[in-house]
Amino acid sequence: MTWFYKKWWLGIGLLSILVLPVTGAVADTDEFQSLDERVEALKKDVISINRELFILEEELLFPVNTQTFFFLSMEGDTYFKLDSVRLTIDGKVVSNYLYTDREVKALSKGGVQKLHVENLKKGEHEVVVVFIGTGPSGRDYRRGSSYIFEKGFDPKYIELKISESQAKNQPNFVIKEWE
Repeated sequence: MTWFYKKWWLGIGLLSILVLPVTGAVADTDEFQSLDERVEALKKDVISINRELFILEEELLFPVNTQTFFFLSMEGDTYFKLDSVRLTIDGKVVSNYLYTDREVKALSKGGVQKLHVENLKKGEHEVVVVFIGTGPSGRDYRRGSSYIFEKGFDPKYIELKISESQAKNQPNFVIKEWE
C-alpha cells in the first residue's frame, strides 16, 4: 500500500471514529426525546384516569339520592359574633368548625358556607346545631337549635341561618330546608 492509501484509510478511520459517536448521540437524543414524549403522554393518561376514578369514587361514596347538604349563612354581626358551630345528625357529631375573623366577616356580608355533606337514608332525621360566640353586651353565647326533617330520594339542602332580631336586640337561629 502506498503512502496515499495509508493516509486515506487512516482518515476514513478517524472520520468514522468522530462521526459515528455524533450520529449515535443524535440517535440517543432522538430516543431520549421520544422517551420524554412517551413519559409525558403517560403522565397525562394517569392524571386523566385519576380524575375519572375520583369522580367515580365520589359517585359511589355520595350517591345523589342520599346526599344531604348543610349550609351556614349569617345576616349581620351586630348582636352575635360567631366563634364556632357544632353539627349533630341523629345523635352523631359530624362537624365542628372554628371560624376566623375573616370568615365571620364574609358570612356577615352575605356569604354562604357549605358546612357539611352527609349520606342519609330515606326517612326521618334530626339535626342539632350549637352556635357558640359572643352575644349582646360581650357575653359568651351558646345557643342550640334542632330540626327534624324527612329525607326522600332527592338530594336535600338545609340552611343553618343566623339572623338578627331588631325588636329583641338578639340573634335568631333558624334551620330551614331549601325547596
